[in-house]
Parts: sequence; C-alpha cells; structure tokens
Amino acid sequence: MPRFYCNQSLPPSGSVELTPNAAHHAARVLRLREGDAVEIFDGMGNERRGQITVISGKRVVIGILTATNANRESSLQVLIAQALTSSEKMDWVIQKSTELGVTEIQPLDTERSVARLSPDRIAKRLEHWQQVVISACEQCGRNTLPQVYAPLDIMMWFQQISEKISRKYILLPDGEKSLPNQTNPHGGVLLLIGAEGGFTPAERSAAKQSGFESIRMGSRVMRTETVAIAGLAAVQTLWGDFQ
Repeated sequence: MPRFYCNQSLPPSGSVELTPNAAHHAARVLRLREGDAVEIFDGMGNERRGQITVISGKRVVIGILTATNANRESSLQVLIAQALTSSEKMDWVIQKSTELGVTEIQPLDTERSVARLSPDRIAKRLEHWQQVVISACEQCGRNTLPQVYAPLDIMMWFQQISEKISRKYILLPDGEKSLPNQTNPHGGVLLLIGAEGGFTPAERSAAKQSGFESIRMGSRVMRTETVAIAGLAAVQTLWGDFQ
C-alpha cells in the first residue's frame, strides 16, 4: 500500500491534504486515482489508513481515515555518529540506518573526513537528509522519523555527549572488544564511526576519555558506510527487534 508522510498532526478521522511533493508523487509518479487505498503518517508515531477522495490539479486529499495503532519502532534507542563522507555514501548511511531502526544520526566533521560542508551549505544538506529519512520511512513502514542533526566538529561533540547514554562504542578494525561479549544495555547505544581514513590518534584518545569502548567488527576492514550498517544490524540483533 502506498505510504506518504504528512508534516502535520493527523486527525483521528476526517481528511488530510498531502504536501505538494507527496501529492506530485501520488498523482504523477504512482498515478494513483480517487478511491485508491493509502497510508499516511506524521513522523511522530501516528499512522492512518484512508482513501484518495480528491485528485485535482496539484491537490491530493486523503479521506475516510482510520487509525492503525501500528508500532514498528525498536525498543532499543540507537544513535549513529558518522564521520562525514561523500554525499552519495552519506545518503546511503542515512537511508539504511533509518530502515534498520536508528533513532538519531549525528554527522561529524573529523580530521580525515573527505567531505566538508561550508556554513551556507549545511541548511540545504540537512533538508536533503531529512527527505532521505522521509523516503526511507515511507518505504520501510516506520511512523517515527529519526532525528538528523547538523554536523559538528568531533572534538566539540565529545564535550556534549549525554550522560544518559548507556553504552558508547567506537567501531575500530583493531578494537579491543566484540559486541556479543557486551552486556545488555538498559539505555541508549551510541555507535561512533570514522571516515575513510579512520580516526587520528588524538580523536581515539578523546573518545576513550569520553567513555567510549573500542569494538572490532570481525577480522576484515570495512568501508565507513559498511561499518555503520553492520554495527546497527549487530546491536539490533543482540538487543533490539531483530530477535
């Protein structure tokens, strides 16, 4: 069933008009018609099923709404802190992390980051990443949008990490520990992933001082975008909703 994001609070009944982008996708790309069944969600956990009641010009209205009470969120809260990489790879990490149930995504500017964002480009990049998240949620069935934050310098970010996070892991090819040997966390899990060239010694040291435990992901060296997805899939299998 086609799913569309609505950037407004969903009423329990009545009707909702789709955003211009969603309306264009429904009418021009999917070529839906009046009477077709669809799902809509508000990104805050609410979902409704309904029917297209109006397609007129650029307007698409969804009516005959009923609540579904669907909950497809993992009980495990996971934050991915990903060093900035190329646009295509960063999009891939955000898309797949969303599908795998990530809660928050923090892009980081590290010393070895390939990509650099000037202040005037950050707003546009955030808007783009938000659309990547929305599209991934439409596809995978999630009704809650993960939060994507503006990029931060990694050293500044270390000073802002919440003490409420139960487990903090830096994923390294030569990590000292493995995930299966860790105890079940009773709070959030934070996964820190470096750039293509890895972390500098200073960044590793700062991570250790900030309470991060070094974790190895098998015996092979993975690309940065692979590490993020492998790490998220592993923690969801161990402690989340992949069981």
